[in-house]
Amino acid sequence: MISRLDRYIMVHIFGLTAIAALALSAIYTFITFVSESGDIGKGNYGVWQLAGYVLWQIPTSLQVLLPIIALLGTLMGLGTLAAQNEITAMRAAGVSLTRIGRATLMAGLVIGAFNLVLGDWLAPLGKQNATELREQYRRGRVPGTINQPVWLREGNVILHVGQVKTETEVADIVAYSLRPDDLGLAAVVHAEEASYIDGRWQARKVRRTDFSGGGAKVAELPEMVWEGNISPEVLRLVMLKSNAISIRGLMQLTSYLQANGLDDRQYRLELYRKLMAPLTVMAMMLFAVPFVMGSLRDSGTGQRLLFGVLVGVAFYMANEVTANTGQIGGWPPILSAGLPTFLLGGVAAWRLLRAR
Repeated sequence: MISRLDRYIMVHIFGLTAIAALALSAIYTFITFVSESGDIGKGNYGVWQLAGYVLWQIPTSLQVLLPIIALLGTLMGLGTLAAQNEITAMRAAGVSLTRIGRATLMAGLVIGAFNLVLGDWLAPLGKQNATELREQYRRGRVPGTINQPVWLREGNVILHVGQVKTETEVADIVAYSLRPDDLGLAAVVHAEEASYIDGRWQARKVRRTDFSGGGAKVAELPEMVWEGNISPEVLRLVMLKSNAISIRGLMQLTSYLQANGLDDRQYRLELYRKLMAPLTVMAMMLFAVPFVMGSLRDSGTGQRLLFGVLVGVAFYMANEVTANTGQIGGWPPILSAGLPTFLLGGVAAWRLLRAR
């Protein structure tokens, strides 16, 4: 049950976290605007289009910065209470540091849940819309079209889709069927276009070449139905970057890749990173508690901000290095995605218990 004291501490943390979020997201947005301004003038891409692109990127920037934002919010929120001697009064009344850490974790649970929603829904949606907006005005692409090639595999069939117009309309498709015994080429099917109708891909203007007995047999077909398991959803997910896919999409895509013997390490790593994000926020906030009560108790706002930024940047770098090292070294995805968080959370809990 949340007591009045817990709510009081949480409100201070939430308030300063919101201020830190506004400040850091504004700086990040401004940097993005300046770095992308070189594309102004390409096609119909102007200042207003760039502004729209940058605004759609705000959820992604919040997702990236939220662990640092939560750390700064905790440092500033508890630091304000410490500067006003309210923490001293709490301790004198018998409130332990562990109790204050518990209230901080409750606030972290709420912010972590927000981070999960942000990373699973708002950030992928914003990133996808930002990309479509930029491509629409820079290259004149019609909204809703994808228009890019992609390779797919299902069992012994390897597909090359030359042009993906939309998720349900593709063109210039070539399917290479391999023999299961020696993986030799059994047939090649080329279709000028195909549509996904009633759960099946219906190809039109098909040319099929079968290889057998040292020869080739060619057949021209007006239509052909392919009842594979590659749905428009899988087609869309394959073309997205891993950090622009939701948790559900990542699970669906890794299932497809595993079923067809394809490399899914990048997507499994991203899946675990999204799942670990709330725990990372909570670990960062818990890590700040002993410092506010100890070495940073009498420090000013500037020192707390500097400490928070340094810890946040160091953690971000460690997280990226661990993820890349884990992929190269073949570590389990949960270890690659969560090792810095586990270490930080362990250190934070040890310091908190020792300081009480």
